[in-house]
Amino acid sequence: MPQSDPHAAATGDSGLDLIELRIFESRAAAICETMGAVLRRSAFSPNIRDRLDFSCALFSADGRLLSQATHIPVHLGSMAWAMRDLVDKHEWRPGSRLMLNDPYAGGTHLPDVTVIAPVFDSGDCVGFVANRAHHADIGSATPGSMPLSRSLEEEGVLISPQWLYRDGSLDQDALDGICRRMRNPDLSAGDFQAQVAASAFGEKAFGALVEELGRERLAEFSQALNDYAARLASASISDLPEGCWQAVDRMDCDGAGGPGPSIRVALRVQAGRIEVDFDGTDDQVAGNLNCPMSVTAAAVYYALRCLLPAETPTCAGALECMHLSAPAGCLVNARSPAATAAGNVETSQRIVDVVFRALAEALPERIPAASQGTMNNLGLGGKRWSYYETMAGGCGATADTPGRHAAHSHMTNTLNTPAEVLEMHFPLRIVRYQYRSGSGGQGRCSGGDGLVREFEFLEPAQATLITERRVNAPWGLAGGEDGQPGRNLLDGEELPSKISIEVEAGQVLTIETPGGGGYGSPSR
Repeated sequence: MPQSDPHAAATGDSGLDLIELRIFESRAAAICETMGAVLRRSAFSPNIRDRLDFSCALFSADGRLLSQATHIPVHLGSMAWAMRDLVDKHEWRPGSRLMLNDPYAGGTHLPDVTVIAPVFDSGDCVGFVANRAHHADIGSATPGSMPLSRSLEEEGVLISPQWLYRDGSLDQDALDGICRRMRNPDLSAGDFQAQVAASAFGEKAFGALVEELGRERLAEFSQALNDYAARLASASISDLPEGCWQAVDRMDCDGAGGPGPSIRVALRVQAGRIEVDFDGTDDQVAGNLNCPMSVTAAAVYYALRCLLPAETPTCAGALECMHLSAPAGCLVNARSPAATAAGNVETSQRIVDVVFRALAEALPERIPAASQGTMNNLGLGGKRWSYYETMAGGCGATADTPGRHAAHSHMTNTLNTPAEVLEMHFPLRIVRYQYRSGSGGQGRCSGGDGLVREFEFLEPAQATLITERRVNAPWGLAGGEDGQPGRNLLDGEELPSKISIEVEAGQVLTIETPGGGGYGSPSR
């Protein structure tokens, strides 16, 4: 199906030409990217500094997404969904910094802490800078702060939106009250201050852009960019065949000993708009696979953004042709205080899979087979240390390209922790780290292979695994074979997909991540 010519979408009545608009877009994106560089270089923890588990974005004064860096989809889409409510509910003053991690008040799950700073010009708020970073320790009872929880209060320190800075002054008591509940308070405080440093840079850089352009010109650029993105998105959705496309997929289990819940979606395409309806999805569960609506929105935005031309600006206008609905209290629109630790990392991946599977009915040549469909979450630690990482796996093949081997896909855009860094900071040794050869599904184009990562414990520790696609394999398309499910093993003995265990020095934990699905019938 041919896509609309992106250059046919003009910049409307703004008087701006496309070159001017592209320069503005690039300058805004550069602020976000540099915010990320400041955060990375200022952070204390390997999870932020080495794995790059953070995201940065700019917003207009009314809370609409203006620009974002190429960071993590589950962070950015959820901020875009929630920011308007946050803007409306607070009194913003110069020198303020709002922090939060509450999944039901604009966050995703508790380890993801967001810091938001307003940008002022001549006494008026003209926009916001925001960054979100995953803290490997947020005060959970289990190291890595990804517990097998049944309620939000079991997952760590809940930060409902509150001021970290007010009128330029740090609320030291608030910061100390949070950090003293962590295993390493100094490291945690350093990561909070790294987020503050990133917001300070963003505030200064955004302010300089406003000063150079003037508020009126900034508003013109912002509106033109959103209008342009909206036209590109609508034209691309108009290229889809009209109709209703449905799919269902299932989680391995509910994280609390129960069966895996199903996610159902119906995509209705008409007149340049697409409605994404999760009616029929199972109810929220006893475990921690539940998603707040902000996470569901992030997953849907990501999946549909993949249909748009690469040059579509990543601003609010690109989302206007997409409408999202889900029954209150279902898995993907959970009610507080349902646990959400794994909803952000595992259920978000399955939402992408089920949306892609529905789209594959409409666009069989454009949609890939399923990628690994999990982030393979691993939390480790002892009394004074806490470690967390996600692991790559196989990517799904497309109609004309094999899937990539051992890559982070879809809702995660992080890196592995380098073996040298891990062994320097923690009582661990990487025994093996390699491709899981042959784990990708066979097909005319084969799925990518997963990986094998093996950890030897040098002292007693607690290990928590929250993984998926150990039972339900990543699916192939058009006759392509499924990828191999993943496996978790301790000293060679099979472990379930979700477990928290005590381990001794000398024991070896092996993670074999899933392969991607193949595309097209394999040749014989």
